[in-house]
This record gives sequence, C-alpha cells and structure tokens, in this order.
Amino acid sequence: MAAAALWRLRRAFTAAFSSAAAAAGPGRPEKLTVRRQAEGVRNIILNNPRRRNALSLSMLQSLREDLLHDVKSKDLRVIIISAEGPVFCSGHDLKELSSEDDVKHHSQVFEMCAEVMTLIQKLPVPVIAKVNGLATAAGCQLVASCDIAVASEKSQFATPGVNIGLFCSTPAVALGRSLPRKVALEMLFTGEPLSAQEALMHGLVSKVVPEDKLEEETMKISQKICESSKSVLALGKATFYRQMAQDLDTAYKMTTQVMVDNLTLRDGQEGIEAFIQKRKPVWSHSQDEKK
Repeated sequence: MAAAALWRLRRAFTAAFSSAAAAAGPGRPEKLTVRRQAEGVRNIILNNPRRRNALSLSMLQSLREDLLHDVKSKDLRVIIISAEGPVFCSGHDLKELSSEDDVKHHSQVFEMCAEVMTLIQKLPVPVIAKVNGLATAAGCQLVASCDIAVASEKSQFATPGVNIGLFCSTPAVALGRSLPRKVALEMLFTGEPLSAQEALMHGLVSKVVPEDKLEEETMKISQKICESSKSVLALGKATFYRQMAQDLDTAYKMTTQVMVDNLTLRDGQEGIEAFIQKRKPVWSHSQDEKK
C-alpha cells in the first residue's frame, strides 16, 4: 500500500477513536470494545486492558455487536480485531466461572463464545487478528478462528486451562482445525505457550513481524483485500469453509458448481472482461448476476 494511503487510514482511525472516547464522556464506563471504520476497513479493538481483555459475557456480546454492525454494507470490506494493552486476550473471565454463578450463566458464557467464534467464519468479509502480546485460552481460540492472523514477534499463544482444572475444550475446536493434532494436543495437555515464530511454523498465524511493523503489515493485507470484489470474496470465503468439512469428491463437486455460479455474478464477468481488455476492473460488490 502506498504511504499516502496508509497515512489516510491511520488519520481516519485516529479521528474515529478520539470521537468514540469523547462519546463515552467523563464518568461513563469505557466501552468493552471500540469500533472504528475507514476506507472499507473496520477495526474492532478489545478495550479492557485492566482485565487483560478477558472474554466476559459482556465483552463477547459487545464483540458480536461490532462484528455484525451493518455487515452487508458495500463500504465494509475487511475486519481487523486488535486489542489495547500488553495482553491481546486472556480468555474467559474466571470470575464469571466461579461457583458463585449458576450453571445457566456458565452455559450462557460458553454458548455466546461459540456463537462469536463461528460467526467470524460466517461473515461475508475476511477477518484478521492483529496480535500484539499474549493470547491464551479463549483468546487463543479467537486468533485461531480468524481467517488471517498477523502477530508481532513478542506475541505468545497458550491454552493453559489444564493448569487450573478447566481443560480448554472449546478452544480445542479452533486449535485442532488450525494446528497439527500433536502440536495442538501438546498445547492443551501442558499449557505451555508457543512463541510467535512457533505459531507461524505450525500455521496458527499467517505472518510474524516486528512490533513496529505490525500495523503497517496488517493494513497492507487489508488494503489488498479491499481491491477485490466483496461479493466474490464472500462467495469464496463461504465455499472454503464448506469444502473443508467435506470429503475430496464431494468438495470438488461442490466447488465446481461454485466456480460456475461465480461466473454468473456481475463482478465475475467484470473481472474477466477487464483482464481481456487490459484495464482495471470496476467492481459493483453486488450479488446480482450478469444480465
């Protein structure tokens, strides 16, 4: 991405963040998540560093709301999930899981967490985790659930629930689908963390960069995504996750039909025509078929 485009994005995000902070006003509690958007890129920031950005029920509800907000708009092209403070996310708030709360509340917490994690993969836009710090338990699950993850060199990833008597069974769902089985099980059985480089080597994250390059690299990926058709990406993302759950023959049968369907989209034909005519495509970002 050009330096000027990066600067415009940063300026817009800074202005939006300042407005959100001002809206909270003196004496009002800070929002658990902050949503800001500019030039197609939405940044959702976990905003409770004093509680290590724990995924309390309220935090999960706030994150869900920010993910779903106006999600069908053509102006939304990619979502970035980041965090304030040195801990990206410490997982569930253990105070909510004590015996003082009843089983119904415990169920609400885990059900909402599962809903948010599956929602990320059902959204029609790519979701990027921008990780700068520690991601543990359900926080590690959040990273594994995102479509792309960019991490700073200082980041670490762990599922230490076994050490406090609460095995990370729900994080294991996302972890087991992102990592080789034996790597995932070692994390789950021991609680020992992976370094950023180990997470990259095993496929938990997409890229590792120096801390001072984290924002720039994440924005580069986001801007590249914004250059493509939203409708084509939405179709491709949904198809990718569907075919991953199928056997080889079924996957090829389904994706063959999707390729045909893709060609009927207005943007499917626009892209091919632009390539043949050696020009830049003009995307409609519409699900409409070519007439």
